[in-house]
Amino acid sequence: MRREKLSSAFKTGAISLAFLVIGYQAALFIHQASVEAIIANEQPSSATKPIYVAEAPSDTVETAPDRKQEIKEEVVRKYSERRMESFPFNPNTISLEDLQRLGFSQKQAQSIINYRNAGGRFHRPSDFARSFVVADTVFRRLEPFITIPLLDINAADSAAFDQLPGIGPYYAAKMVEYRKELEGYDFPEQLLDIWNFGQERLEGLIDLIEVGPYDPETDRTVSPLSE
Repeated sequence: MRREKLSSAFKTGAISLAFLVIGYQAALFIHQASVEAIIANEQPSSATKPIYVAEAPSDTVETAPDRKQEIKEEVVRKYSERRMESFPFNPNTISLEDLQRLGFSQKQAQSIINYRNAGGRFHRPSDFARSFVVADTVFRRLEPFITIPLLDINAADSAAFDQLPGIGPYYAAKMVEYRKELEGYDFPEQLLDIWNFGQERLEGLIDLIEVGPYDPETDRTVSPLSE
């Protein structure tokens, strides 16, 4: 009799447990379904959700790449149309306008003028090539047209001598003074007679000077060291 009561109670408990499990699973399912329904109601489906597209003038969207190409072609055209003349010139005296005629931009030409105004001088064509605004291709085109006159040591004043490489105010004055003493140089090597002038200094300027006829009447340069 006792065994039958236990068996009956066990069955009742098992059935109750089964109902609890089924009820829990059903509750989870209903909760999940409710959440999905809420989300679906708040966010329209892709079929009905509006798509916002930033509107722009059709010509802007379609022709932007074309416009960029037009601008590029315009720059190339203006550059190619810039007149690049080639004519003899002295880089130490050429004007801003003539530098532009040679093909330099206004900014490049002004840089060359500024260098000269600051006391710079181009002694040789190679000096012009070292200017940072003179490209190698430009120099190769212009090199045959660069004309830098030689300095006549029988006519130059002390300021002109001072501009020669390796010659400062002291030797510039001595070169004028010795010229008067000689009544004119006969050849450049006579500069070696100046005390401590030296062969190396002469070699540094020998290709930049020449000896012209001497005119004592026009040689009125006064050496500051002889005053």
